[in-house]
Amino acid sequence: MGTNFAHDLANEDFGLSLESQISLHLTTNHYPPVPNVMVAVCVEAITLANEGEWDAHVELPEGISWRGRDTAPVHSIVEAHHLHAWLDDEE
Repeated sequence: MGTNFAHDLANEDFGLSLESQISLHLTTNHYPPVPNVMVAVCVEAITLANEGEWDAHVELPEGISWRGRDTAPVHSIVEAHHLHAWLDDEE
């Protein structure tokens, strides 16, 4: 289900906002489910990745850290949350 469902969410017109697509993806395609508090982080990472800003850092929600930091690079967020289906260039 995972990758195919992500591609369907990203490419089919289900009438869902990007935030709703990511929420469904994070809660159904990951085990354990990724909390919805990460939706905004993932949306920001997608936006920055599509702008070519792979090394930019995104602020993480309170209580969440990446390697002891309160920010994480876009490339790590995209990879860890399997967000490639929402990228303009999936390579």
